[in-house]
Amino acid sequence: QVQLVETGGGLVQAGGSLRLSCTASGGSFSINRYTMGWFRQAPGKEREFVAAISYTSRSSDFLESVRDRFTISRDNAKNLVVLQMNNLRLEDTAVYYCAADHTPYNPAAGRAANEYDYWGQGTQVTVSS
Repeated sequence: QVQLVETGGGLVQAGGSLRLSCTASGGSFSINRYTMGWFRQAPGKEREFVAAISYTSRSSDFLESVRDRFTISRDNAKNLVVLQMNNLRLEDTAVYYCAADHTPYNPAAGRAANEYDYWGQGTQVTVSS
């Protein structure tokens, strides 16, 4: 059974940084043919796209409000995806989820939560003033 496990969440002051990791496991599962994405959900709000990265890392996409502050990377050999979050803001507070999509990356689909096949359980990120 495929599992995605997010780690690295926590409490940080505004302006600080956090590094979220997503590790995939489960039999012979490998992320190397999966588009990988990060989403977040704040209390009382819909789940929203944050970032996505293609199989080869050649393409990536970001929510506009995080584009200049977050980076996404992947190490297929380690089944690992990382979301580096810098200059965090209060509005970044949310539960962050990692997700895997078996279809090739394209900008529109990469932002759609219903395109993703597997999801992690989420990790809480809280930004304080």
